[in-house]
Amino acid sequence: MPSIRRLLPTLLGLSFVLFAAVPALAAPVPAPTTSAAPIPATATSAACKLPVRVHQGAGALRPLQPNATQSEVTQLTARLLTRYSYEALPLDASMARRVFKGYIDALDPDKMYFTAQDLANFKPIEDHLDGAIWGGDLSGPFAIFNVFEKSVTAHVAYAEALIKKGGFDFNINASYEVDREHAPWAADNAALDTIWRERVMNDWLRLKLAGKSDADIRTVLDKRYQNYLDSLRELDSEDVFSMFLNAYAMANDPHTNYFGPRASENFDISMNLSLDGIGAELERRGDYTTIRQVLPGGPASRSPLQVGDRIVGVGQGTICPMVDVVGWRLDDVVALIRGKKDTTVRLEIIPGDAGPDARHEILSIVRKKVTLKEQAAKKSIITVHDRGHAYRIGVISLPAFYEDFAARRRGDPNYRSATRDVAKLLVELKKDKVDGVIMDLRNNGGGSLTEAIELSGLFIGKGPIVQVRDSNGQIAEQDSDETRVWNGPLAVLVNRASASASEIFAAAMQDYGRALIIGENTYGKGTVQNLVNLDRMADQPKGKLGDLHMTIAEFFRVDGGSTQLKGVTPNIVFPQTINPKDFGESSNPNPLPWSQIKPADYKPVADLQPLIPTLLEEHDARVAKSPAWQLMLDELAAVHKLQAETSISLNYAVRERERKAQDALQDQFRAREKAIEAAAKGPAHATTASAPAHAASAAIAEPAHAASTRDDGLQPNERPLHVDLARERKRDIPDTMLIEAAHILGDEIYLLQRDPHLVATALPPGGHVPPLLAEVPPLR
Repeated sequence: MPSIRRLLPTLLGLSFVLFAAVPALAAPVPAPTTSAAPIPATATSAACKLPVRVHQGAGALRPLQPNATQSEVTQLTARLLTRYSYEALPLDASMARRVFKGYIDALDPDKMYFTAQDLANFKPIEDHLDGAIWGGDLSGPFAIFNVFEKSVTAHVAYAEALIKKGGFDFNINASYEVDREHAPWAADNAALDTIWRERVMNDWLRLKLAGKSDADIRTVLDKRYQNYLDSLRELDSEDVFSMFLNAYAMANDPHTNYFGPRASENFDISMNLSLDGIGAELERRGDYTTIRQVLPGGPASRSPLQVGDRIVGVGQGTICPMVDVVGWRLDDVVALIRGKKDTTVRLEIIPGDAGPDARHEILSIVRKKVTLKEQAAKKSIITVHDRGHAYRIGVISLPAFYEDFAARRRGDPNYRSATRDVAKLLVELKKDKVDGVIMDLRNNGGGSLTEAIELSGLFIGKGPIVQVRDSNGQIAEQDSDETRVWNGPLAVLVNRASASASEIFAAAMQDYGRALIIGENTYGKGTVQNLVNLDRMADQPKGKLGDLHMTIAEFFRVDGGSTQLKGVTPNIVFPQTINPKDFGESSNPNPLPWSQIKPADYKPVADLQPLIPTLLEEHDARVAKSPAWQLMLDELAAVHKLQAETSISLNYAVRERERKAQDALQDQFRAREKAIEAAAKGPAHATTASAPAHAASAAIAEPAHAASTRDDGLQPNERPLHVDLARERKRDIPDTMLIEAAHILGDEIYLLQRDPHLVATALPPGGHVPPLLAEVPPLR
């Protein structure tokens, strides 16, 4: 059920780090089936007090209603957005239409629940929504949600009746529309029933094609659809409010957001790369909160806790009662387990390899500061062999421009930041005697503006990095005060998911002539946001109102251009891994337009333009005869073809034919991959040191065999945990795009070696390349 699956990560705030990096929910979470255990009067100290949201069921009574705090936050947000945001758009009838559409799309993006008649009935709410927001009246949005909830309940019941009855005719020439984003709204409930019948048929057919019996199919789908309903019923007033207020915020621009108290806490963790906790990654599986990963070096790693263990109870300290958490929302369990450093939490667990009736174990773990190392900058070394010469290319993979804001503000000399970590890695790579460096910013969605500026200084030195225009039209240059750490050849590898701070960095490297930009056109986000603490604005206790992540400025390149909508165009363009129409700033509703200002007063530190034609020629010639590159292109073409399909047949014979053809194509890809791996054993190909050159571990990467497993018709949480982990674990395969980027940088180094006079223009002052050890054939 796509709409529910999309809704939950946003509502529950689970797209951020919980313990380490809790993945976005792939399947809905069951509703609470138990309530919190009562706390005896003898243990009612502050240490035993539950977090407000953890009182299961409170705020979730039906029908859901808004509260006075939410009304206050709504009015405060309206005042802030209409006065202080970058465009400061008025909250009028036009804005009301935007907000209404955004809210309806958030609830029902696939048009599976509302009908055209429902939307007509909502028209009075839409027409008065601007005044309602100004007055803090949330009755309309909550009324819409309650209609939505009734529709979900009714149609899940209809689906379950269809599953019980079975007997579908898969000989018909019918299809199911899998992408309903641009479909018209169903006229009435009868039309919706038809859509739901097709959906259930598709679910049944997938499992049937995977070899499941009718009895097994009923068992799987009964549980799946019940989970859909349970996931809806556990949503509470705060969830609905957050969704509506985000509809208003994002009606101003795509990057203005409201963070409730928990989402705000998770945002801080994602920027600081640390938290006080036990160091374990959790997920929902059925009624249980399950250990998905134990972080090396964290408190949990020094306990008997194992992957697959199920948490059934949580207790604070040594005297507070154990709270039964079976059936709880994941974020509520997390709220109980998190706590202050050096305090104790007790976990009641069922071992992962035991049945539900097995003997429970009690583990006491002392919370500590947990560093999220997997999300920090990392280095590796790739050795590429060209023209009889080996080039050692250092790679720094940077997942985000993180910065511990709080530690920096309080003057902590050891505060964590992306710039500090990268500077250390550059020093290490210099000791490793690398010939060039690649900054891998694929899937880096941005972060701290300050970090983008300071990191740029490690390669450029002092000078303007970006220009920022505020809501008053005032333009200020943001300069780096850093000393250049790396003077040698540099490349920046980007893709469509490289955004915001990544685009500032890549644009600065390009405008200063400092680096080759390689990869795909970037995301196209050219705006700056500030986190406004609503508690402070309203003089409320911390953690009550949340934060407004508000767009306050637009940034421009030092050459005067903007990355807004257009992004950064690489010097050497790689194939698109995703359709820009489906992902990027231009695909968002309500984006700011592109604009341009005067260039800053800056002076390029180098000029790589004379080298680019030759580098392009070498790149084109190399990939034309590269089996790995051609395999990647063919896989991308197959993925794009599947993504372009908006409907799927419900005829068994047709689907079986399509499945066999898809399986055969995958088998061909695997055979080609094995041949490439065998050929790569020789010394004339790229090898790695320090770390394998895997594809970037985020939403967008090479197709790199993402569809290499057969479709079993199951959703992730319907499989055993070890099976899911095995399917998600990246295979030890070369990262084709990264390796080609290393070859391109090797070509640049070779050109500079062949003509030392080029070094003075292609590298900044103090830059050099090692001399050629032996005469080798020239480039074409």
